[in-house]
This record gives sequence, structure tokens and C-alpha cells, in this order.
Amino acid sequence: METNEHIIILPGTSDLEVKKSHFISAFRNVRNEDEIREFLEEVRRTHREARHNCFAYRYIDESGNLQERFSDDGEPQGTAGKPMLEILKGRNIVDVCAVVTRYFGGTLLGTGGLFKAYTDSLKEGLEDSVIEPIKRGVRAEFTLDYPTSNKVKYLAQTMDIFTENEEYSDVCKLSYLVDEEKYAGLADKIVNLSNGKSSPQNETQVLFYNDNNKPVVYKQIL
Repeated sequence: METNEHIIILPGTSDLEVKKSHFISAFRNVRNEDEIREFLEEVRRTHREARHNCFAYRYIDESGNLQERFSDDGEPQGTAGKPMLEILKGRNIVDVCAVVTRYFGGTLLGTGGLFKAYTDSLKEGLEDSVIEPIKRGVRAEFTLDYPTSNKVKYLAQTMDIFTENEEYSDVCKLSYLVDEEKYAGLADKIVNLSNGKSSPQNETQVLFYNDNNKPVVYKQIL
């Protein structure tokens, strides 16, 4: 089940020229203020000669609260940071800091021109990024005898469920990362296939995203 929130798993960039001014976008996946400060300092070091480094960020803190902030960094109020934040909100992107750096080209763009340049730069950078929805899921482990493990592996394939890990000794341990909506059905079927001898172990609730159709845990839900 999706949470309606998205994250950038592969940040892109863009370099937009408007009347000889260059607008360069950059993104970083962040989860706290320290990571945001580190990213902003990195961008400023990279673009020492730039006149403005406007930013917007959104992240979910450890308490589950959404934190948001933006800065016009010397540009006219409302022409850069706030519209950048509105784009991130409109795309439901979280845990992200977005920066658009401006190298001034000598021609004033006016408030309308700046608004368009900053938003276009951000949009182009997002188009160059890989963005995935966050989903709710369950991690669980099952201990099985070998004949049953073969049946369970076939079952997982038919249900299009990802096997996270396989361990073999005198028994077989199979670990799964499963979409929340599929998990109950998988667990019930494994219990039935094992004649009640195997039940879920080490269950954890997680948020995950897909990377090339492979689920990747983003964070554990406490």
C-alpha cells in the first residue's frame, strides 16, 4: 500500500540559461537538519562565485512530523524558495532538500522572470531524477523443511513476492519483504503449506521503495 509520499532515489540536475543567467538545480535525500546544513554548505562551496543559492526542503522527523522551510537567498521575496517548495509539495516528495543556484548574467529578469526560471530549473532537475513512491510493507522470516521450502519459493514466484534472503542448514530459512496488502495472504499460505509447522518470525513493519523492481527498505516503522 502506497503512502502517497515519494522520495528521490537517484538525484538529477539541470542547467537552465535565461538571458545569460544560469540556474543549476541539485537535490539530496535528507532526514534531519544536520544533513540539510551539510548539503547546503557543499553546494555553496561548489558554487562560490554564484550570487544566489535558493533552497526548499521537506522531511519527516523522528517523531513523524513534517518539517518544511525555504529561502530566497537574496532574491525578491516569493520568487524562488516558496515556489520551489510548492512544487515539492505538489509532487508529494519528502526527505529532500532542493537547491537552485543562480549565476547572474547581467540582465535583470523581474519577479515574473525569476519565478519562471527557478520553477523551470527545479522541474527540469526533477525530470532528470528517479522518483519512487514509498510503500508500506512487512519483513518476515520462515523456517521450513526442504520439501516445503521448494513449494514456498514457487508460491512466492507466483505471487510476485521478493525473496530477501535464503539460508540453508538442516532447515531452510526464507526471508521476505512483502507489500502490506499481500503479506497476510502469503503468511496464511505458508502456514498451510507447512501444515502449521512454520509461522512468521522476526516480523517488522517497514517503508520501502522499488529500485528496478527490487524492493529496498527505506526505514523501519516504530
